[in-house]
Amino acid sequence: MAFKKSGIKFIAFSSAVLLTLSLLMGGCGSPKKAPKSGSIDISGSIKEAGSTSVLPLAESLALQFMRLHKDVRVETGGGGSGAGVKQCVAGTVDLGAISRDLKLTESDLISYPVARDAIAVIVNPGNPVNGLKADDVARIYSGKVTDWSQVGGKAGRIILFAREEGSGTRDTFDSVVMRQEKITPEALLRNSNGEVQAAVSQDATAIGFVSLGYVSGIKILSINGIKCNLENCQNGSYPLVRRLYFTTKGIPNETVMEFINFARSDAGQKIAEKMGFVPLVY
Repeated sequence: MAFKKSGIKFIAFSSAVLLTLSLLMGGCGSPKKAPKSGSIDISGSIKEAGSTSVLPLAESLALQFMRLHKDVRVETGGGGSGAGVKQCVAGTVDLGAISRDLKLTESDLISYPVARDAIAVIVNPGNPVNGLKADDVARIYSGKVTDWSQVGGKAGRIILFAREEGSGTRDTFDSVVMRQEKITPEALLRNSNGEVQAAVSQDATAIGFVSLGYVSGIKILSINGIKCNLENCQNGSYPLVRRLYFTTKGIPNETVMEFINFARSDAGQKIAEKMGFVPLVY
């Protein structure tokens, strides 16, 4: 009988050890998958403002996010990348939107890429010019080329439309196209992509540059013989591609972080691609 009792004790002890090891191994294995967006119980409000390039994407993301989270209200707004940074730093918005990289002087902010975007050089549909070299675009915007006949078009003065200082679209255009050149003071400045698009669509002699999301009613020029389309932006052959970001001042709260995660998720990236933006991963 003593032998049997020892056997029973041994079996019980072995089972306990195996159970303990099983639990430990389960805890050390691969982490559980993060819950799908919409499964987290959150509430509150989110206020976003900034880049007009990001604005149409932010609006679409907000609508879908509010469908998933009935107790969350997301307000979106424009104003330009500079305004997005200033309002984020001041704490008047939860999310700033910018269409350029953060500057060294903006180190108190955290940026989160949400999509990639192309800058399209645009003309009126009545303009016979279909493409330009990047150097020609720089010469036009610096004021060295002032007539369309100088770049293969019909004779006529070129009317320049550009974004204002502080615009993320302007910042990228300056660094990639203008480089050491400066945009001439003769250029007519507009405060949003939509205003540039509208101005060019109404003037047969105009040229402008906008986010790829604002190209209805105008003609997109190829640059260096490369068309500005989703395929060429994805494969990196089109030269004017930049990232779009949300920014926060410090670590955001749970509701804001869930919205950022949604924007960067597969579902959010599908929304971006459907709107003509380039997904973060291709």
